Amino acid sequence: MTDQATKPGFDRRLLPAMMLGSVLNPINSTIISVALIPIGWALGAPPAQTAWLVSALYLATSLGQPVVGRLIDLFGPRRLFLAGTSLVGLAGVLGAVAPNLGVLIAARVLLGFGTCAGYPAAMALLRSEAERTGEDNPQGVLTALAVANQTIAVVGPLLGGLLIGVGGWRATFALNVPLAAAAIVLGFLRLPKESVRRGDLSRLDLPGMGLFAATLTSLLLFLMNPHVSTWYLPVLTVLVGGAFAVRELRTPTPFIDLRVLGGNTPLLATYGRAVVAYVVAYAFLYGFSEWTEEGFGLSAFDAGLVQIPMFLTAIGVSIVSGRRRGVRGKLLLGAVGQIAACVVLLTLTGSSPLWMLVLVALIFGLPQGLNNLALQNSVYFQSDPERTASSAGLLRTFAYVGSMIASSATAASFGPHADTGGMHTLAWVMLAAGGLYLLVTLFDRSLGRLRGPA
Repeated sequence: MTDQATKPGFDRRLLPAMMLGSVLNPINSTIISVALIPIGWALGAPPAQTAWLVSALYLATSLGQPVVGRLIDLFGPRRLFLAGTSLVGLAGVLGAVAPNLGVLIAARVLLGFGTCAGYPAAMALLRSEAERTGEDNPQGVLTALAVANQTIAVVGPLLGGLLIGVGGWRATFALNVPLAAAAIVLGFLRLPKESVRRGDLSRLDLPGMGLFAATLTSLLLFLMNPHVSTWYLPVLTVLVGGAFAVRELRTPTPFIDLRVLGGNTPLLATYGRAVVAYVVAYAFLYGFSEWTEEGFGLSAFDAGLVQIPMFLTAIGVSIVSGRRRGVRGKLLLGAVGQIAACVVLLTLTGSSPLWMLVLVALIFGLPQGLNNLALQNSVYFQSDPERTASSAGLLRTFAYVGSMIASSATAASFGPHADTGGMHTLAWVMLAAGGLYLLVTLFDRSLGRLRGPA
């Protein structure tokens, strides 16, 4: 009885910083969805150009997440967390005063790099607390992180609409200034201090990081503009990717240990699921939001209001499912929810009753609440404990690859106007991705053996 009473538990003082840091990226990912049309009107830019505001953030974050994650694995979360959140505040100021679309895109790039530290830092802190306490039972904290991310991700459009109604689209950028200030204060006061050992610096694989960045950049630039005129980009991706693989297999301290990763088929399958899951999620987030404003005629605030059912459903589903072990059932149910929502999307027109839009949002809340939680928990239990932060960063990278595909599909489907025909084309793309997600999950037998707390 005495041992149980004196047994150290998870340091709950870390939670506010962990949760705030981890939500900086999803809030900037989603709040922009209802701001794209007002920004386009204000700056004279069509949807095909404002789509770069989405792509720029994901390009920067896709590159930065695994790099920052690896730095956190080596040096601890505190320094990277404070540096990243400071960059978020700077990006908020730049976006709030931006005179044109080019500067806005630059602000989104800074936001992408600045928000890279929050989620890997949270996962690293979770692992270090498990080692300190001797209990690898992160069920409650993983659920709290997932719920925080779900809340922000889904409430983002509503918050964005409210901010636009009060202070215009620039307010969606200015919001980052107080958020960053709060994160810096919490990080400074609560996150444990670390000492950098000279040996840690020698473990940095800078050439590997550079080749990884070049590979991913060429791939994502092609995904943003898949055209015959950009044929050289996939060729460059293969060539530089090959050089990256050779480098990582030969160096004693690789940036991404391809030997371990290549032998971890369940983790690779999780990353693949993340790609297709986020194709559906972000195509809906951006495409549906743009269509409700331009194709259906709602204001930015009302477009966010329509998604409240998704917010409520996702939060409730995350809380309830977070208490249950295993992930396979969650992933399968999430896949079915995605497919059902896409089918309903195909029936919508500019004259559909408003309740049908609410119904679509309600259905999408189910996979929104299940998939992210299950994917996050899968990575925690499937990854090498010494590379928890970088593995978590890679999960976000694969998710952002999916979001880039979604952004490209949205721009190609809509063209100059977000009309109903374009939305239906996008829905077919989403349906194909949802079907693939279901198949990948059905045939992954390793999920049945994943019985960690979820």
